[in-house]
Amino acid sequence: MIMNETMTVRDQRISKAILAIAAIIIFLATFAGKMPGGMIGALGIMVVVGAILNFVGDRTPIINQFFGGGAIVVIFGSAYLFHSGFFPSSADDNVTTFMKSGGFLAFYVASLVTGSILGMDTQTLKKAALKYIPVILGSAFFACVLTGVVGMLVSKDFYDSVMLIALPIMGGGMGAGAVPLVEIMSGKTGMNAETLMSQMVPALAIGNAIAIVMAGLLNKLGQIAPSLTGNGQLIRGQKAITEEEQQTGSLNVTILGVGALLAVSMFFVGTVLSSFISMHTYALMIISIALIKVSGIMPTALEQAAHSWYKFVVSNLTPALLVGIGVAYTDLNQILNALSPMYFLLVLITVLGAIIGAGLIGWLMGFYPIEAAITGGLCMANMGGTGDVAVLAASKRMELMPFAQISSRIGGAFMLILATLVVQAIA
Repeated sequence: MIMNETMTVRDQRISKAILAIAAIIIFLATFAGKMPGGMIGALGIMVVVGAILNFVGDRTPIINQFFGGGAIVVIFGSAYLFHSGFFPSSADDNVTTFMKSGGFLAFYVASLVTGSILGMDTQTLKKAALKYIPVILGSAFFACVLTGVVGMLVSKDFYDSVMLIALPIMGGGMGAGAVPLVEIMSGKTGMNAETLMSQMVPALAIGNAIAIVMAGLLNKLGQIAPSLTGNGQLIRGQKAITEEEQQTGSLNVTILGVGALLAVSMFFVGTVLSSFISMHTYALMIISIALIKVSGIMPTALEQAAHSWYKFVVSNLTPALLVGIGVAYTDLNQILNALSPMYFLLVLITVLGAIIGAGLIGWLMGFYPIEAAITGGLCMANMGGTGDVAVLAASKRMELMPFAQISSRIGGAFMLILATLVVQAIA
């Protein structure tokens, strides 16, 4: 990250040696139980582990070609290293606490959403917003119907297949999806909440893992069939914006600071609005930023600052965040324990249904099918915000974060409404 073309070969070697020494110091302190508490300790080990695993993943044959490369290895590799006892339990606890209560994920998502929306072409945003909701609906429809039909073919009830597997997977994650879905079903049907949760949680975990793998495969499909992808551009025929067009001013620390402030400010806006409007903070933040962008009131210089900060965060913090996702949100034992052939098949069918539905409807709406399948399909089938980051990292399309968040938040809310209607009709 600090290496550049102006550095001499000698300077690059010295820089690499110093960074290696820094990594060794962090490892030694961690293994000795001397990791500092809070953000500084957690972020230190996350950056080092993320950089190493990302380097390995991007250079491992087959994995780097078909399964998302570094992103996959960082998530599942860090989950294994921290949960297997390789690292002291204090390191596991510190990273988990930082991820779940330290606000790192919210900071990352706010940076990406703010910078990517403000960096969009206004006409592109208007066109995409009007046509994107049908993509989400198509994804949900295909996922639920295919899962129910296949469930019947393998001697499982259509209703159970949809309600206990498809809807939880498509519902926007754990807190925004599975938990309220359990409350809806247990309240209306009298079924035990713990039993329902024990059946839904493995589906979420396995579905999230499959979605990440599928993201890497869709990226590979785009390389094989270039006509199916816009390489990060959602609307078909839309000209890709070059780095020169995105950033016309000089990049300096002041610009980055302004961009960071804008990202944090927009998260504040979403938080304040959520106390008055019954919607998720991310959803309200997205709507607010989109309205600001469409209105044209934001000066171009500030839009460029937000976009520069977005690029800085993606380039420097993504591997570290993926480590946090692996440690705090990926339970390998839970995934392995639920891997019966029939259960895995139904989860796989749900994710494939989401891909097919989003890709097909996305094509009809004028979108590239691969980008539509990633955002409207896989980002509906993963575990919310953490899943969105993992899927977009595996597919190498982080600029699609605003649409991924729309799928997770608005699409997830739609699935809860659908579940309520179905339960009321049957109960």
